[in-house]
Amino acid sequence: MKKSASVSLTVVAAFGIAAQAQPRVDPCGAANFNEQACQAAVQNRGYCSNGQWVKLKYHNAYPYYYNAHQAYVTNGGVVSAAVVGTCGPPSGSHGVGRGGFGAIGADTAVHG
Repeated sequence: MKKSASVSLTVVAAFGIAAQAQPRVDPCGAANFNEQACQAAVQNRGYCSNGQWVKLKYHNAYPYYYNAHQAYVTNGGVVSAAVVGTCGPPSGSHGVGRGGFGAIGADTAVHG
């Protein structure tokens, strides 16, 4: 049984490393801007990335991130809208309850 337990722990550790290897994509970043997900992220103080809640206090109101995105596009920036997973802030956190943002905006068009 000890061998089985050590194999299980190795597999669990490998999945943990793989999940951390995927970069987090902030839906309010100019190059990854996703309008609906950014609004929700600012309101909920975080966003879902790779199935895990990323707590992040945004220091500006939503229009700041929208305007930064617009300036980025105007200056020739290429946008790859953030795909937001399904999770939500831990219970007891500020914002909307569990359920997250879904996959909204996965194919969001660039504003122009």
